[in-house]
Amino acid sequence: MPTNRLIPSPEPERRLGIWYYATRTEGIGGIIKQIPADFVVREVTSREENDSGEFLIIELKKVNWDTNSVIREISRRLGISRNRIGFAGTKDKSAVTVQKLSIRGINAEDLKRVRLADVTMRILGRSNKPVSLGDLHGNEFEIVIRGLNGSESEILSRIDSISEEIESIGGVPNFFGVQRFGVSRPITHIVGEHLVRGDIKAAVMTYLAYISPDESDAVIRARELCRKGEFKESLKRMPLRYERAILNELVKAKDPDEANYVAALRALPQNLQKLFIHAYQAYLFNIVLSKRMAEQIPLNEAMIGDVVCYRNESGFADPGRIERVTAAKVDAINRLIRHGRAFVTAPIFGFATEPGTGKEGDIEHEVLDEAGISLSDFRSIVPGMSSRGTRRPIIVPLRITHEELAPDELNPGSKRLKLRFFLPKGSYATVVLREYMKCHKV
Repeated sequence: MPTNRLIPSPEPERRLGIWYYATRTEGIGGIIKQIPADFVVREVTSREENDSGEFLIIELKKVNWDTNSVIREISRRLGISRNRIGFAGTKDKSAVTVQKLSIRGINAEDLKRVRLADVTMRILGRSNKPVSLGDLHGNEFEIVIRGLNGSESEILSRIDSISEEIESIGGVPNFFGVQRFGVSRPITHIVGEHLVRGDIKAAVMTYLAYISPDESDAVIRARELCRKGEFKESLKRMPLRYERAILNELVKAKDPDEANYVAALRALPQNLQKLFIHAYQAYLFNIVLSKRMAEQIPLNEAMIGDVVCYRNESGFADPGRIERVTAAKVDAINRLIRHGRAFVTAPIFGFATEPGTGKEGDIEHEVLDEAGISLSDFRSIVPGMSSRGTRRPIIVPLRITHEELAPDELNPGSKRLKLRFFLPKGSYATVVLREYMKCHKV
């Protein structure tokens, strides 16, 4: 039976700032992503394409490809810079994903040169506007949970109970999921923390030398050589592309100095460089949200000192329209929250973040103090990596449906269940699934 006690997350999630589950009903367990077809993601945008324009717009369907890798391969086969390819967001690798791409300066005939296994492309039209993050409303998910044990009535009863809890809360906590930090090697935020502190060498060495037990023997050996500073030997053995790009810069100097480490960092794609800072910001956001939950502060009710954002014309939270909650406005704002027109937010810390007030402000200051950083630290010494910061809703409204349980053909004796739901951009399906599964395997 539900109690007032929060259920703690497993240790791997706690290390990413995700300390608790929001629901208290026992989970159904199970496995996700056993095969790519178990995890289907479709972008939802408002774009309407035309018959003319600088950009060819295509629908990309990929199976078991990460977005950056498939874009690199498309650009290579077209013989163009990857900067000419626009997209609205990265998608899971172990999945079937459908998204829009824009490619500048090519025609339909050029696209015939691209033949990739498990990748299909359909021309949608042309446009004078590239596909970008601003086009994305969110994603529709169809996810199969396998390996379910127990009676059908017990499993469905837990699903219904968890859904009722989520409805009473107002949604699920809007944590950044494990994908933000690295599923098999969750260190992206640690690299970002070193960058925020201005320690470029530590950032580069963490990226190069941190060893995950899931890696191959060849990669582990190459990382061990990095730890010893034997960069030339590591380069000979290292099979990973990004690590090789870094090592190619470091071997240019007998005793690398800060300039060499900056150049090594710059050898990575620009979006990956920025991802490090974003991951550290995500980690701090998760801690702020976890602390709010620990203090039993409501997620769908504003308190004096909170900062809320308002719904935009498309019906989604707009972090660009914010207001601090005062005693005079708290009741009116909470009425808007109950009607889905306003959302309580927490900061994505940056150098322009306004200090919070009230209980939420106390939590923000506590998180920064415990981390030993200040907002000004987000003015990175590496050009182009500074971050002003923004706001993010702390909860995501959720409507979830499911099909009937069916025999699990991949796990004899078990059952499988398909769930369907929509999430706005920037929210994670695994954060929804963890509430239903509790201690699931990603």
